[in-house]
Amino acid sequence: MARVLITGGAGFIGSHAANALLAGGYEVRVLDNLSPQVHGAQRHRPTYLNKQAELIVGDVVDAPSVERALRGVDMVLHLASSVGVGQSMYDIASYVSTNELGTAILLEALSKRPVERLVVASSMSIYGEGLCRSSDGSTVAPAERPIVQLKKAEWELKDNQGRLLEPLPTPETKQPSLSSIYALNKYAQERMCLITGNAYGIPTLALRFFNVFGPHQALSNPYTGVLAIFAARLLNNRPPLVFEDGLQRRDFVHVQDVARACLLALESNHSSDVFNIGSGQSRTIQSVACDLARVMGRPKILPEITGKCRSGDIRHCFADIDKSRALLGFEPRVAFEDGLDELARYLADQIAEDRAENATEELLRRGLVA
Repeated sequence: MARVLITGGAGFIGSHAANALLAGGYEVRVLDNLSPQVHGAQRHRPTYLNKQAELIVGDVVDAPSVERALRGVDMVLHLASSVGVGQSMYDIASYVSTNELGTAILLEALSKRPVERLVVASSMSIYGEGLCRSSDGSTVAPAERPIVQLKKAEWELKDNQGRLLEPLPTPETKQPSLSSIYALNKYAQERMCLITGNAYGIPTLALRFFNVFGPHQALSNPYTGVLAIFAARLLNNRPPLVFEDGLQRRDFVHVQDVARACLLALESNHSSDVFNIGSGQSRTIQSVACDLARVMGRPKILPEITGKCRSGDIRHCFADIDKSRALLGFEPRVAFEDGLDELARYLADQIAEDRAENATEELLRRGLVA
């Protein structure tokens, strides 16, 4: 029976990946530092982490902990990461340390103790703005929106002549456009893993996750996924805070589909490649906030449209998953509506500390909100 190490495996995606791997007949070992921002000050083993998963409490930036976790391991799923665009723009040293130095320490250990396969979690954030179609029908990669445009509350993407661009599904062939420290970290993580894997004969894949949602996401972490942040607001009978005009489009993929994608990647014969993991559908942030309020039984709590933009934010990005379908056999199975209903049932008995306003105030104080 093969043993898989999941770094960051006590977290949201990691715990679901552990379930998928255990159900697939693998042994699972988890390395996680139980970060207080995610797991609370007590840093207890989360109740949702499968009891069959072995937990080593340790940090990826600590070489002895990493070397201990790798003993007897056949494959590695590297999920350990500080997440969130906003916080990455001021907590820079911490993000670079966890995301890039932590990955480097893991890879140094793997260079001495190669494994059968390595899969690393990347992010849709590396694309910056998603692919678009111009008015003449050509496909273009939009530039970052200039701050002058954003200060006028002109949110939509435009070409050099000021004509609106139509957002399209974004394939893996789009060149990265790194608009935040977090995006830079994730691109560095995937490239470091692919380069090292190629050098040491470790088959390696990078999975670019889009907006993952589902039960067990850290509700009191104001830099986690947008649905969890909205849920924390709604649980406290406060309106979700929506930046810009709320019409920016994203791709929401259920965590069970993401966990299954991790399993498919570990069992794949492909290597030295990257794959989008999303639903292949796009939704506006405003509509998602309203949908969540409805399924939580709070339909009268409408989102608060702030008309502001955070540094590092992009307008539209949603996945083209044709490559993942063809080469990994990945097909999303959980419909967005069904996933929302499941999330609402999970949230029914949850208590969340709403820290969204504090996070926004911190960004404002640092001049990171336009």
